[in-house]
Amino acid sequence: MSRSRGIGFLEAASIGIGGMVGGGVFAVLGLAVSMAHGGTVVAFGIAGAVALLTTYAYVKLSVTFPGQGGTVSYLNRAFGEGLATGALNVLLWLSYIIMLSLYACAFGSYGATFFPDTAQFVARHVLISGVILCIALLNMLSADVIGKAEDWIVGLKLLILLVFVALGSTGIEPARLAPSTWSSTVDLVAGGMIIFVAYEGFELIANAAGDIQDPTRTLPRAFYASVTGVILLYLLIAAVTVGNLPLADIIAAKDYALAAAARPFLGQAGFALIAVAALLSTASAINATLYGAARLSFVIARDGELPKLLTKKVWNKPLEGLIITALLTLLIANSLDLSSISTIGSAGFLIIFAAVNAANVLLRETTGGAAWISAAAAAACLGALAALIWRTVLDDPARLWVLGGMLGLAVLIEVGYRFVGGRVLNLFEK
Repeated sequence: MSRSRGIGFLEAASIGIGGMVGGGVFAVLGLAVSMAHGGTVVAFGIAGAVALLTTYAYVKLSVTFPGQGGTVSYLNRAFGEGLATGALNVLLWLSYIIMLSLYACAFGSYGATFFPDTAQFVARHVLISGVILCIALLNMLSADVIGKAEDWIVGLKLLILLVFVALGSTGIEPARLAPSTWSSTVDLVAGGMIIFVAYEGFELIANAAGDIQDPTRTLPRAFYASVTGVILLYLLIAAVTVGNLPLADIIAAKDYALAAAARPFLGQAGFALIAVAALLSTASAINATLYGAARLSFVIARDGELPKLLTKKVWNKPLEGLIITALLTLLIANSLDLSSISTIGSAGFLIIFAAVNAANVLLRETTGGAAWISAAAAAACLGALAALIWRTVLDDPARLWVLGGMLGLAVLIEVGYRFVGGRVLNLFEK
């Protein structure tokens, strides 16, 4: 989905907003409530603060290096093209696959609510597989129907969410949001971090930096406006959800919590409306992310950190990357539960964002950035990651094997490719 040269502020901001409000909030709201309870608003605020701190590094780096490489190019510039950087770039690709799995799971969960209870399990997996395969086929055939309707889908989705907030705010019971209902501090942080994936999309603005009008002025405004706007929206959504529905009901419907939260003040029609919005939102997010992940695998392979097979184009598209990405998404989305997918996805992006913040510290003389801000942001990312891991150890230690598996796979892919390619395995290779 190429964009013409001359992207202005509104379109740049919409890229960030569309990336963040793509499908994550529909998928992870119930997970946040199950961990943070009445403090879900605080949990979303904590996650938003980490995202906002990291935004500073993306602003400085994208203004200084306004190309189309985005995160990959920033890491390569700061750390060189060694093993560590290659593994981080592969981890970014895998994290996008995790995001695709999250969106597909949300699509399946919301879609399954239209089926009888006895058929929902089968319907969910059929829908998960169907949406991945259909959108992959659309991309293969260059029939980006969903992509052409993206602006309308984003607008409709935001309108529905704003109506949800406006109507639901009148029925909030303050007692359900009181500090006495909050989880422990560690759980609040962990609850925010398990849903951190709902914020990661702001970095997509960096991928379009080369086409931005007056990037020195437009990029900072677009980054900060999109992130702060989405933080506010998420805080309101969390307040309406927790304030209108008992915690037990939200947790019981955690895979489709946003639709369940609409029922008290909009009835069954409201439930269906939010479910339809979730289907549109997650389908469009899958379309955009699948294309982006395939392009990312192409860029990483072009830089010599994945097999050159992934740089081969058919019909002017990186189809090998597209097919491999879709197949891995099918496997993960149908094998792991929503909580595991969200945990490893959030962990992956926290590691990537910590590295981007560190990159801005190393390149501070070139970017003109304040090193202490990005150093604090990197520390915040790592601290949030530690809280997420600690909570996972207490709740489900086996899930750490999944997270470790993703990190190990990123390293193994890079090491294996370098070994096969006969390249020097030097951690500090320049």
